[in-house]
Amino acid sequence: MAPITEVEGRRVALSNLHKVLYPVARFTKGEVLHYYATIAGALLPHLRDRPVSFLRYPDGPDGQVFFVKNVPAGTPEWVTTAQVPRSEGPARMVLVQDLASLMWAANLVTEFHTPQWTVAAPGQADRIVFDLDPGPPASVVECREVALWLRERLAADGIEAYAKTSGSKGLHLLAALRPVSSERVSEYAKGLAVAAERAMPRLVLHRMTRSLRPGKVFVDWSQNAARKTTAAPYTLRARAEPTVSAPVTWAEVEECRMPEQLAFRADDVAARVQAHGDLLAPLLDRRHAGRLP
Repeated sequence: MAPITEVEGRRVALSNLHKVLYPVARFTKGEVLHYYATIAGALLPHLRDRPVSFLRYPDGPDGQVFFVKNVPAGTPEWVTTAQVPRSEGPARMVLVQDLASLMWAANLVTEFHTPQWTVAAPGQADRIVFDLDPGPPASVVECREVALWLRERLAADGIEAYAKTSGSKGLHLLAALRPVSSERVSEYAKGLAVAAERAMPRLVLHRMTRSLRPGKVFVDWSQNAARKTTAAPYTLRARAEPTVSAPVTWAEVEECRMPEQLAFRADDVAARVQAHGDLLAPLLDRRHAGRLP
């Protein structure tokens, strides 16, 4: 029987704490839960009020990996849920609003993915995202040049961008916006991706054409669509090691010359938050929100 712990007055069942989920690092489920508990102060504001999709990997990244959007079976009644619109009809999804629901969700072994809008205004984006995805042999080092170009281009439109690692091979750029339709954000983001390709044709793609990907950086603008989600800041990723989608400074991006300079594991992140605070906190402050031109 799974042990029961009390989290902020809620009873949460935690199971298989000694199970190794990341064999390369011998990183256990208990360590996954410890990571999320430790980083909750920085993570929760980025999840709150956004319907969460879970990428589950209960047997580790080498086992079955599956995406869950609807409220999972067995969800405690005290976990907040909300009905959200979808093209195929409304669905009920989880909102991770507090530490107790975070620990319940983390026990399922999940990556956390969120849309660019809140449950109060579905389809009205309050942020923009670019996923810079390098095609081997390109790496995050090549993403660096593209990220800096996009930062300057966004700044020219009065939009201040922030960066985080994807937790895999690339980078994510994000910026806060005054709410506007997801369709309008997607249109603007696609325009910048096309402009980046024109400016750096040997380096950048704006289309996910597999045959063209090797050695180039795909600027994925499509995650701004209302139906799409992006890996949340601070989420663990289902990779060979317990890597994290970690916020980074622009100085770190500028100085990146080797992929390992922008690769962070769970045991790196708490110290980074202690040193820098939440580098993505401006995304949560409406005073930093830009307006699309």
